[in-house]
Amino acid sequence: MRSAPTTTAEAGRLISTGVKDFDAILGGGLTPHRSYLLEGTPGSGKTTIALQFLLDGVRVGERGLYITLSETVAELREVARSHRWSLEGVELFELVSSEGLDPDAEQSILEPSEVELGETIRGVIECVDRLRPSRVVFDSLSEMRLLAQNSLRYRRQILALKQYFSTRECTVLMLDDRSSEPADVQLHSIAHGVITLEQAVEDYGAERRRLRVVKMRGVKYRGGFHDFVIETGGVQVFPRLIAAEHHRDFTGELITTGVPRLDQMLGGGLTRGANALLSGPSGVGKTSTALRCALAALERGEKAAYYLFDEGLGTLLARAKSMGMDLVPHLDSGQLTIAQIDPAEISPGEFASWVRHAVIDEGVTFLTIDSLNAFLQAMPGEKYLLLQMHELLSFLNQQGVTTMLVLGQHGIIGDIRSDIDLSYLSDGIILFRYFESRGRVHKAIAVSKSRTTPHQSSIREFTLGPAGLQVGDPLVDFEGVFTGLPTYQGATPLLPAQTDGAGD
Repeated sequence: MRSAPTTTAEAGRLISTGVKDFDAILGGGLTPHRSYLLEGTPGSGKTTIALQFLLDGVRVGERGLYITLSETVAELREVARSHRWSLEGVELFELVSSEGLDPDAEQSILEPSEVELGETIRGVIECVDRLRPSRVVFDSLSEMRLLAQNSLRYRRQILALKQYFSTRECTVLMLDDRSSEPADVQLHSIAHGVITLEQAVEDYGAERRRLRVVKMRGVKYRGGFHDFVIETGGVQVFPRLIAAEHHRDFTGELITTGVPRLDQMLGGGLTRGANALLSGPSGVGKTSTALRCALAALERGEKAAYYLFDEGLGTLLARAKSMGMDLVPHLDSGQLTIAQIDPAEISPGEFASWVRHAVIDEGVTFLTIDSLNAFLQAMPGEKYLLLQMHELLSFLNQQGVTTMLVLGQHGIIGDIRSDIDLSYLSDGIILFRYFESRGRVHKAIAVSKSRTTPHQSSIREFTLGPAGLQVGDPLVDFEGVFTGLPTYQGATPLLPAQTDGAGD
């Protein structure tokens, strides 16, 4: 089992990056008086993180210095204004000024790069010696690379700066826009730590950003990619969920779905700390069943969260009320939270962070994801959905949360298929199907799997309407119900149709 990241107490005094969850990924923060490389393509968030790092220093009484070769002071102040920050206490030093445009300043005898690089280094040293900052941002190394002209001279200058900053007890973030050759990783060996920022633009939806700690000497950091977003107020990071780090004791009792006959089919009801997959074609009643189970939890006094990917909140509430399930009072009291989510605008890490916050901070014990089909669209591929769902469901199970997962399948009658198979991750599976009989379309329900209870294997008809969810007797006189075209060989009565039926 992977050990938890090193704590601040174990690592000695660490300083914050200004982003709380980023500190958690780094094992508590940054070791002071070291130089770190923050690399990423333009627009990935380097400047925003760098400013938050300096502003956190101001908060704790440390002087900050932003040395810029690539952006103007006016541009930096505009970035700060966009986040509603005040840069009071942060010194902005612009090495490229309007004097560089003066024709009289051009050199005609010495190599321009030698003069410009030397002047740049002297300017940095003079500024640091004068201000004596504790935190420094150097933006950016790509400009230094161009001035140096060759890799040997560039490396020597970076090593010299690193040594100089350490003698002045500065903690330094060196920014690089990765404009060099992809194989050029010489900076990685020089820096005490390396953080890479990435952004990807999909064919549709918002761009996705993520970061990875490539290297951090002397610190047990959390590896892998972590999603983050840039919002008004700064960067928000979503550490990758590791279920093994979250566990609490709970009683695995059976809880009712609110429908006695469905409880019987499940072997007594839903099991606390387990998940159930509701699988079937569109409109068959999966969402309505999930809502009925959620309402039963609310009536027991539990807190519930419903993550809605597929339909509008107003439609969901109206449909629930038409079946005798009024959710509005529970929403008003705060006992129920319904989050309407656009899968094109949210990353997997952000969604996992929402779930973790709901469970740990808000005390949610019943949770529904409706549906996994839309959640799949937020993933880069099927493989990652399985990994993400495995970690997320393990976390929820260890927290004692009862989870309902809705999965839509292709087809109406006959050959029914799914986009992805999550059956092996599910503690219980409830199947929904349409079938035809006597000129009417009926709905059937069956429990095909339960790891925690001795479930029934019967297939029953059910209806949805003003009276809610009603489950009938086992269809013992029908064969081939799940094929959609059964044969009738007895006298089992079917349920009367409800006049205002509601579907999925």
